[in-house]
Amino acid sequence: MRVAEPYGLNGQSQRERAFTFTDLITVLAVVILLNMLQLPSAATIRGKGQSASCLNNHRQLVRAWQLYADANGERLVGNLDGGDVSVLANSNRTWVLGWFDFNGGSPLGANTNTVYLTTYSPLAAYLRRDASVFKCPADTSLSRGRTGAPRVRSVSMNGYVGERALPYTSGYRQFKKISEFVNPSPSHAFVFIDEREDGINDGVLQIDMGGFDPLQPSRYTIVDYPADWHNRGANLSFADGHTETWRWRDGRTMPAHKFGQLLPLAVASPNNADVTRIQAAASRKVTPGN
Repeated sequence: MRVAEPYGLNGQSQRERAFTFTDLITVLAVVILLNMLQLPSAATIRGKGQSASCLNNHRQLVRAWQLYADANGERLVGNLDGGDVSVLANSNRTWVLGWFDFNGGSPLGANTNTVYLTTYSPLAAYLRRDASVFKCPADTSLSRGRTGAPRVRSVSMNGYVGERALPYTSGYRQFKKISEFVNPSPSHAFVFIDEREDGINDGVLQIDMGGFDPLQPSRYTIVDYPADWHNRGANLSFADGHTETWRWRDGRTMPAHKFGQLLPLAVASPNNADVTRIQAAASRKVTPGN
């Protein structure tokens, strides 16, 4: 005998009004999917945290750079390159000593030795001798490429900023006093920048100004490569103390990373918009009477 189903006020049976198990599973799956779409991935969260920490390091570095100039009659800290950074006697002539390579940082062992940051750097006293400020947390490079201890520095200085003999491209201003930042202005002239782990050596990011003035994009060359750890970009700090993240537009600015292999430097990169941007924030031609 068939038992009559109870009906509600609207005339529907309880079976018709109830969700089936399949309906419940479907609704639950949709809710979970929507939540997953809204939540950032762990990698995204980690990347944003690393970038924020790196930007904080840049703020501390450029503040130390400003304090040094204030204490030295506006004279900027030195910015030596090449073999000069492997001579301990030059510690008072450059913002950082040590040559990076994939052989342990010979001859001073600078790849892993923080003493060149906390003792020998003229900026150390303004940084409370904290070595971590000199390194971006996104830089995972090791002293011997694929092995060894972590490197201790990932930041370099604009090659046209600081006491040194000559600018990389002749005819362009080498800023030696903080008051000389007029063109570009302090808010448009970068001081520190993240440099790639497979290209970094001394503490200088060299910039070829060829093709900047007069404008000839076909002459562009990338000497030293900025990093691309922050969502295909690098962090920079400027002479007025502010920081920015620049994301690169041209793939030639971001060649593939090969652990333990040095990146070819001084590579022609005609019509690269990233070169234009870096040049504009680096220096200007010295004009007669200026």
